[in-house]
Amino acid sequence: MWVFSTAGCRWLGAAGTLAVTAGGWAAGTLPVRGGAGLWQPHGDAVTVAGAIVAYLGLTLLILAWWQYGRRLRAGARDRVGVTLVCWAAPLLLAPPLYSADVYSYIAQGAMVLEGHDVYGAGPAMLRPGELGYEAAASVGGHWTDTPAPYGPFFLVLAQAVVKLTGGAVVPAVLGMRLIALLALLLIVWAVRGLAPERHRAGALWLAALNPLLLVHVVGGLHNDGLMAGLLLAGMLCAVRGRWLVGGALAGALIGLAMTIKSPAALGLLFAGIVIARRRGRLLYGLLPGAVAVAVAAGASLLAGTGFGWLRTQSVAATIHTALSVTSDLGLGLGLLVSGEPEPVKGLVQKLGLLVAGAVIAAVAWRAWKGRVDPVLGLGLSLLALVALSPMVQPWYALWGTCAVAAVAWGGRLGQVLAVVSAGLAYETAPSGHTPWYGFVAAGAVVAAGLWWARREPWGQGREAEGADGRVTLPAQAARAGERERSATSRHPS
Repeated sequence: MWVFSTAGCRWLGAAGTLAVTAGGWAAGTLPVRGGAGLWQPHGDAVTVAGAIVAYLGLTLLILAWWQYGRRLRAGARDRVGVTLVCWAAPLLLAPPLYSADVYSYIAQGAMVLEGHDVYGAGPAMLRPGELGYEAAASVGGHWTDTPAPYGPFFLVLAQAVVKLTGGAVVPAVLGMRLIALLALLLIVWAVRGLAPERHRAGALWLAALNPLLLVHVVGGLHNDGLMAGLLLAGMLCAVRGRWLVGGALAGALIGLAMTIKSPAALGLLFAGIVIARRRGRLLYGLLPGAVAVAVAAGASLLAGTGFGWLRTQSVAATIHTALSVTSDLGLGLGLLVSGEPEPVKGLVQKLGLLVAGAVIAAVAWRAWKGRVDPVLGLGLSLLALVALSPMVQPWYALWGTCAVAAVAWGGRLGQVLAVVSAGLAYETAPSGHTPWYGFVAAGAVVAAGLWWARREPWGQGREAEGADGRVTLPAQAARAGERERSATSRHPS
């Protein structure tokens, strides 16, 4: 049938995102103030109808995405970039979807411009007449009094948007969406560069066409997209560039990613492994880290926000999210053994981070020994960190998924991540809330996806060759390292 062809999937997915956008205009994360008559509630009946339309659109998008991936896995050729444009375009003018975080971004940028300490107080600090006051009214309850957990580079971007738009909610949201769109393009560029040529379409399918990324980065405007884009761009520089320039660029880009969200610092470990393996000495692997520290320090000073972001990295852990296994387990154990569950919960959270650290160390060791591709190692490490983190949001899965997509999209891991991504896309409602039926839908999709994966397992056959991530370095990087070592031996410095 035509609808199951790559062209059919393209238009089916476009219809899906169009329905998500249409539903979002009625049931999205609409602002409390400042909607300018465009983004405002229209009554309960319209809101419910909009939510139904958005859920149906999301279902169409996911079905189109799964079938599109199956066709690519079977060897079909298609213009993936055209498909991405068709799927992302309807979301560009949508109101914020699935999250109110963008209002926090705008309010925090305004706080800096108004002279408030963004690392000492939350958006509730803004008063009538100040920039960002209207956006602050729409910030989610947990975050109203919470200091910013984001680094200085992101706050500079938020300041620029607020300054250019005067803090008006609708223009500021669209300005932040432009940043999200640039993040998407950066992810596309980096994944294309990291993936072997004949696996680029599949890699982009899992990374950029991923419904979880489309709805939460393009639709929801989460800054995780920009963090992931800069992180992968840094890894691309480390893998493809000559050791000195590539290592320095990797450090600079990962340093910027760190000053958006701190988990990007894991990239320094694996970029360092790439450089150290190429030069044959561990000492050379310190180059990306040294540059990143300098970039982060410079950004902190130039932004005028100081180093307060280093002390607010743990504020998110104070907010309980149902997707955090360690928080759920700790709370349950705490209620069983004590009337005060918080100490037990905190202990279990710390143990989870210790286990994640051990997993990361083991993966890094295997990458150093040449048993795991460093890009794959980064993806696995980020996934382990998210799975055992005290706070987990659905879109956090994108950190590691985008890295894995570049080198192992066609294996079993890529297939499982596709299933998980599809399920997590249902967990949050267009309004940004997490209703019980979102978890039911997510569980049903994951169960159906695992059944599909069992009937049609990936990671076998000719199509999966070179897509399982077992290569230690891409061939271009290996050849570059050989040339550099040869040149050094002929012309010692």
